[in-house]
Amino acid sequence: MDRTLAADLARLPELLDATRDAAADALATLDARPVVPPAGKPHDPEPLPERATGTDAALAAFRDRWEPRLSASAGPRYLGFVTGGATPAALAGDWLTAVHDQNSNSALDGGGQDLERETVGWLRDLFGLTAAHSGTFVSGATMSNTTGLAIAREWLGERLGVSPAEDGAAALGPVRVLSGAPHSSIAKALSVLGLGRNSLVRVPTLPGREAVDPAALERALADTPGPAVVVANAGTVNTVDFDDLRAIETLRERHDFWLHTDAAFGAFAALSAEHAHLVDGLDASDSVCVDLHKWLNVPYDSAVQFTRRRDLQARVFQNSAAYLGPLGDHPDLVHLTPENSHRLRALAAWFTLRAYGRQGHREIVERDIACARALGAALEADPAFTVLAPVRLNVVCFTLAEAPTPERLTALREAVATEVFVTPTVYGGTAALRAAFSNWRTTQADVRRAAEALGAAAREIA
Repeated sequence: MDRTLAADLARLPELLDATRDAAADALATLDARPVVPPAGKPHDPEPLPERATGTDAALAAFRDRWEPRLSASAGPRYLGFVTGGATPAALAGDWLTAVHDQNSNSALDGGGQDLERETVGWLRDLFGLTAAHSGTFVSGATMSNTTGLAIAREWLGERLGVSPAEDGAAALGPVRVLSGAPHSSIAKALSVLGLGRNSLVRVPTLPGREAVDPAALERALADTPGPAVVVANAGTVNTVDFDDLRAIETLRERHDFWLHTDAAFGAFAALSAEHAHLVDGLDASDSVCVDLHKWLNVPYDSAVQFTRRRDLQARVFQNSAAYLGPLGDHPDLVHLTPENSHRLRALAAWFTLRAYGRQGHREIVERDIACARALGAALEADPAFTVLAPVRLNVVCFTLAEAPTPERLTALREAVATEVFVTPTVYGGTAALRAAFSNWRTTQADVRRAAEALGAAAREIA
C-alpha cells in the first residue's frame, strides 16, 4: 500500500474529525455567507499532483481554493430553481451512504435493496399513492421522467403489438405525447428515448394559466385515433399550476392513453391539508415523477419514479448476466432503471423520514408555502414590482413594474445575489424572475431580508 494512503488509513478517525469540523464550520456560517459569491476570475487548472500529499493537504487545498467560490445553496435564501437543502438526519444518512458504499441492485447482497423498498413504501404513503404503484430511486427528475416515459413507450408497443425494447422505437411509427406546459426535461427524455422532441404536442392551457385545458386535450386526443401519451403537470415550474388530474382521468373513458404525471415537487402538496386537493387523482397515473432533492431536503442526487406497470418497466430495463438475479415477480433493482449501479440514495431519504416523519415534513412544506405567500405579498405592496401569477404553492413569479427587460432583470438578480438568489424565466411572453421556497431552514426573517434586498436593488436600478 502507498505509504501516504496507509498513513491516512491509520489516522482515519482523526481525518474524519477534521472533515466533520470543516463541515460544521461551513454549516455554522451558512447564513452569513454570500448566497452566490461575486464572480471572480476562474482559477487556472492545477496539474495532477505527482506525489501523494494525503487527506490533510487535500482538505486544506479545498478550503482555500474552492470552498470560498461555492454558493450557499444549502441555505435559506437560495431561492433559485427548486432547491432544497439537507436536513440534519439526511446529512447523517448521506455520510453513512459513503461509509458503507453499497451498490444495492442485486438480491445477492440484498440489505440495501430491502432498505430502498421500505423507503419507497414510506414515500408512496406520503404522497397518497396506493400499493398499485411500485417505485425505484433514480438520480433526479429528468431521469425519473425518462424512466416513466420509457415505460410508456413500451406500453405503446404493447397496444400496437410490437416491443420497442426489442425492436427499437421505429417499430412504433409516429408517436404523440400531449402536454400543456411540460418541463424541459420531457423533451430531453423524448430525445433520449428515440421518440424525438417533435413528438411532443403542446396542448392549449386554460386562460391565464399553465394548467392544460381538458377540452383542448380531448380534441387533441381525438385528432388522431390510436394510443397516445399524456404528460400531466402537478406543479409547473413558473407558477406551480396543476392540471386537473381527475378531469384528465375521465378522458380515458373515450380515449386510449398512458398518463404520466410530472409531480417533481408538486407531489408534496399532499402533505398540506389546505393544498392536498391539488394532487387529487395522482394515484390514477400510470407513472409518476417525484424529485426528492427538492422538497424532501435530501442531498443531490435523489428522486423516485413510480409506476403501475412494473412488468413493462422490467421489460425495458432488464439486464442479462450470470451475476445478476432473475426477473421474477419482484425484480432486482438492476432490472428497473438505466443504471446497473448506483449509490444507496435511499438511505438519506430513509433517515429524514425516520427522524421527522410525516408531521416534520408537513411543517417544512407548510412553512415554505407561508414564506412564498409572504414574499408575494411584500412584492405586490412594492410599486417597483409586478407579481405575474397567484402564489399557488411555493413559487413567486414576478418582474419589474417598469421596463422588465432581460438586461434589467439580470442587473437586479446580480445586485442581490449575495443576499438572495433567484432565477430568470419568461412567463406569458414577459421576462421575469422566480423565487422557489423548498429549503427546510427558510423562515419569515429570510423573506424580509430577501424582500428588502430586492426592493433596494430595484430602486437603485431605477
